[in-house]
Amino acid sequence: MKATIKDVAVKANVSVATVSRVVNELDGYSEETKERVLEAIKELGYQRNAIARGLVTKSTNTIGVLIPIVSAYFYAEVLNGIEDRANKHGYGIFLCNTGVNGVRAESYIKMLGERQVDAIIIVSLAMTEEYYYLLNSLKIPYILVSTLSYKYKIPYIKVDDQQAAYTATQYLIENGHKKIALISGYREDKIAGMPRINGYMNALQDYDLEVTERLIKYGDFTYDSGLRCMEELLKEKDKFTAIFATSDEMAMAALSVMHKNKIEVPEDISIIGYDNTLIAQMSNPPLTTIAQPLHEMGEKAMERILDMLETGKSGDNIILPHKVIERDTVKLLKE
Repeated sequence: MKATIKDVAVKANVSVATVSRVVNELDGYSEETKERVLEAIKELGYQRNAIARGLVTKSTNTIGVLIPIVSAYFYAEVLNGIEDRANKHGYGIFLCNTGVNGVRAESYIKMLGERQVDAIIIVSLAMTEEYYYLLNSLKIPYILVSTLSYKYKIPYIKVDDQQAAYTATQYLIENGHKKIALISGYREDKIAGMPRINGYMNALQDYDLEVTERLIKYGDFTYDSGLRCMEELLKEKDKFTAIFATSDEMAMAALSVMHKNKIEVPEDISIIGYDNTLIAQMSNPPLTTIAQPLHEMGEKAMERILDMLETGKSGDNIILPHKVIERDTVKLLKE
């Protein structure tokens, strides 16, 4: 009789979940435990039988991924992380472009259920009651990436957006800027829009600086909305020395508008972005920005899904660190 994962767990004196983590190369165990598990696997001749596992669990070895805008650099980085980890473990990805505000999300969730995917990873989508009950009806694991639900207990992986926005604004303030404009996402967006706005406002208030509503413009994190926001800012009578743009794409758009209007960056106006996508390095001048570990987000989401499939447990939520990546778009002002 072939050895099972339970046989390995008994021989190594660990839990089935620990064996699963070692087999899937996840973290959460000591080197000594790893060696014990690997030795038990070797002695028992244990092998993961993907075909047999599929027959028993009706597994298709596919993971559904819901993403609002496939073409955006942010989502491309997250998706690369998911795919790298999925491919390593023999899983394929079924990618669904839900559109801004998730206009196609409900129909895609139903379709993923019909395709019998093993699990679903949901990126930057606000959880509604309809989505929640529809996802639960599928009876498969799912996880949120770069989003969370305050109402429902759903596992998530993200950065603390409010704190990261505070860090970005604080960086500008500590470089001597007192009049700081904001190019923001949706005001109504509770997941990324409002937290980043609040982080910006909290930083200004903590440093006893005025929050000027006319210097806050609302976009949707895309390049086109960034163009519009920057053009609106330049029409305002209130002058400013710096801008915090809550996505790199909107920051790039602002740079383009400033170049068109012969505004030198950072000599005339400084700017900091958010995400640290590839375009931040490619911009001219290279963009100072807040780094989210996007590839790692994707990897950890897939790792957590693998763990959930093996153990049936969702585990703890993960808040990943952010940091300022200093490049050439913020000028130090002399007092």
